[in-house]
Amino acid sequence: MLIRSEVTADAQAIRILVTAAFQDAAHSSGTEADIVDALRAGEALTISLVAVEGGVVVGYVAFSSVTIAGKDFGWFGLGPVAVERSKRRRGIGQRLVEEGLSQLRSRGASGCVVLGDPSYYGRFGFEPDPAITLVGVPAEYFQRLRLQGEQPVGEVVYHPAFGSA
Repeated sequence: MLIRSEVTADAQAIRILVTAAFQDAAHSSGTEADIVDALRAGEALTISLVAVEGGVVVGYVAFSSVTIAGKDFGWFGLGPVAVERSKRRRGIGQRLVEEGLSQLRSRGASGCVVLGDPSYYGRFGFEPDPAITLVGVPAEYFQRLRLQGEQPVGEVVYHPAFGSA
């Protein structure tokens, strides 16, 4: 399996993969593929990685900048992450997240937030923190990973693509 940055030719395969991956997810808004498309159109995909097997995109992860308390502190949001159903539980999602976090570290990012399952994201070092929040989300599902520097305090706001999709 190869993990690499998204290229223009991957856009449709990513859309199909993300749509299928979230189709039956209880927590899904059904707009995840639209969010990725809007982030791409807004040139807001800081990191956009695909996992490829046999020339086929089987996994995807995106990272985009977020603000905290109305300021840019060099923090990013992880998501969405998607893996083809038949390829799940093989470490593809984990490898994508690890590579994305590695790239954030190499770029000097201060931290990353994620909305998701604490038992899954905890393995990467993410943890809930009452000092950093996302409106309307139970605190235990909104988690942060400080990479360096001081931790900001306040409400996190994602790119407008997350609200408009």
